[in-house]
Amino acid sequence: MGIIEFFINLLKDPRGFIAGWIIALGPVWVYSPLFLIVFVETGVVFFPFLPGDSLLFAVGVFSAEGGGLNLAASLIVFYAAAILGNTSNYWIARFLGHRIIDSGKVKALTPERMAKLDSFFAKYGGLTIVITRFMPFFRTFAPFIAGTGHMNFGKFTLWNTIGGVAWVSLFVLVGYFFGGVPLVQEHFEVIVLGIVAVSVAPAIVGAVKTALDSRKKKASKSLDAEDERRIEAQRRFEEAELQREYALRAKVEAENAEREHLHAAREFLKAGKRR
Repeated sequence: MGIIEFFINLLKDPRGFIAGWIIALGPVWVYSPLFLIVFVETGVVFFPFLPGDSLLFAVGVFSAEGGGLNLAASLIVFYAAAILGNTSNYWIARFLGHRIIDSGKVKALTPERMAKLDSFFAKYGGLTIVITRFMPFFRTFAPFIAGTGHMNFGKFTLWNTIGGVAWVSLFVLVGYFFGGVPLVQEHFEVIVLGIVAVSVAPAIVGAVKTALDSRKKKASKSLDAEDERRIEAQRRFEEAELQREYALRAKVEAENAEREHLHAAREFLKAGKRR
């Protein structure tokens, strides 16, 4: 099974995967793959597409009584995974950030996303690390961008801890308190996909807005170019008209000068005859 297929299936049925891991690994070692998935999503810039939100929610469901997991253990494991993952991402960027960006190997790290994160850091500062925790893709790239020079490590650690605790607590506790509701149990997959859709919505809206802005800029540039061509054509036409006017004036002046010359010659001849 390819890694992409694995994560797609995990995204579709996190409950089935977690149940299988509990049976195969037991109530202690089951936290190993859970820790690894969240750590990799937040800690490795090459994997921004992992299903963090839906996984936290599903683990919260299994952390309820009789689910096979322990709520305190789930929270502690995910707190550690989220905080350490971002920390790893920060230091990768600190040492290798510009090389990775210049290599172009991380296709998801587009100039548009980098510009968006730059504007986030400029507007919200350290709070960006907390805000982007709830935004897939951006939560992977925010610590990376922070590590390239936007934030010192002490400040980053503070906001990283706040964001990690808030993100994990929200989704795990929502799953814990509402996962046992019959409606949630009956429509679990739909709800998980809904969580993913809500999480991804800001990124999609941002991408659409960026595309529309880019189209508007291109249209504006096209209009500007057309206006420039029109102005240039008008300028050339005016120059041609001016040159024609100068030529006509020169011709008229030459003709007048020739008439005056002929007139002067005739007068000279007449004066000679009189003598």
